[in-house]
Amino acid sequence: MTLLMIVVATLAAGLGSVWLAAGLMRAGMRDARDGPGLTPQHLLSLAAGALLATSFVHLLPEAFEGGESIRALFATFLVGLVVFFLMDKAELWHHGHEHHHGDVGPQGDGHEHANAHGHGHAHGHATGSGGASPGGWAILAGDVLHCFGDGILIASAFVADHRLGWIAAASVLAHEIPHHVGDLVVLRAGSSDRRAALIKVSLAGTVTVLGGVLGWWLVDQLREWVAYFLVVACSSFVYVALADLIPTIIWERPVEQRLVAA
Repeated sequence: MTLLMIVVATLAAGLGSVWLAAGLMRAGMRDARDGPGLTPQHLLSLAAGALLATSFVHLLPEAFEGGESIRALFATFLVGLVVFFLMDKAELWHHGHEHHHGDVGPQGDGHEHANAHGHGHAHGHATGSGGASPGGWAILAGDVLHCFGDGILIASAFVADHRLGWIAAASVLAHEIPHHVGDLVVLRAGSSDRRAALIKVSLAGTVTVLGGVLGWWLVDQLREWVAYFLVVACSSFVYVALADLIPTIIWERPVEQRLVAA
């Protein structure tokens, strides 16, 4: 039963985030400077809040209830943050958002937003009207790696508690939507086939299921370490929120608003 729920949750988080991103793009998101309406900043704010709330309200308390040493758990949390920082510096776990405003290709709507993010690869984004860009393939490769990791984190939460698993899956869904918006914009800019871009990103999203199944098997074999798996998941969520999402929210605001906030 747990495995079935993991498959459903990871499929919803991995594939659902892609389709929701495509739906929001089709509905028409606005740049924050264009006036009121749904913007990428709203999505990033939602994602950051969901990740932090899940980490500190659900994942850490659940880990502490396992009876493990509080000192050891906090040490694991700290080590996790440092490891994700080092991986980020080495371009092995990168969550960068760069929103660009402008036309995105021959079939663009005139105002779309690209967030270039490489999960695992340094890359550039080349745009054109024919063929996929090298940056596009780097995005897909990075997506596969990151979605696989998301699946393992979701599975860890499900093994600890089914309710916690659904909460973790919802958080992953929230923080993947703005990333997939950027994926789709960049891939569509490098090709005239908009449907192909959606199919490619969707296939990358389904890798979350593979990570979930492998994570379920791994954590099930190491049940005595579940609390530590939860803390590592927590450190991942906190790092993404504090090192990626929140800085992007701040620096994507107009300069005058940043000066007032300062």
